[in-house]
Amino acid sequence: MKTLAAVLIGSATLAAPALAGGLATPAPEPEIMQAAPPAPTFAGGEWGGAYVGGSLGYGDVSGDVDGNGTLGGVQAGYRWDLGRTVLGAEIATGAADVSLGSGKIDSLTQLKLQAGYDLGRTLVYATAGGASASGDIGGSSVSDTGYFGGLGVDYALTDRWSLGAEVLAHKFDNFDGTGVDADATTAAIRANFRF
Repeated sequence: MKTLAAVLIGSATLAAPALAGGLATPAPEPEIMQAAPPAPTFAGGEWGGAYVGGSLGYGDVSGDVDGNGTLGGVQAGYRWDLGRTVLGAEIATGAADVSLGSGKIDSLTQLKLQAGYDLGRTLVYATAGGASASGDIGGSSVSDTGYFGGLGVDYALTDRWSLGAEVLAHKFDNFDGTGVDADATTAAIRANFRF
């Protein structure tokens, strides 16, 4: 009986550590890792505010005189973002090297009104306004005002920078009293920085 009691006590003593977690070292609890917050991305859709930029393009003149050449300049404007509708005004001016038979156009300034549709990162718009061109025809300095209309598109590269293109059709009647009517189509690539 003493032997049986000794065996039972010895077994209980040996089993106690096993019941308390055993002789093995317990496995550490897994560490829960916090996911890093995603990097901020620009979703587009904000077109309001003032902007400045530059453009480079090509002009083709037809009518009583024919010619073509390059254009380049700067622009500044302001847009009002009204949700899906975007309204704006812009002034653009620059140098030109557009041949006109016996002369050429060497500068072009435009005052523009814009009405556009916000597609998020992309803005499509119609524009129209007045234009002033100056140059030389037949050895005489000439300048005149006309009007234009056209279409444009801007794509937001970031929340401040956009890249776009614009195609405009200009009309000049009786250019500076010379009796020359001229139609000019311009196409330009534009980059803008919005404040």
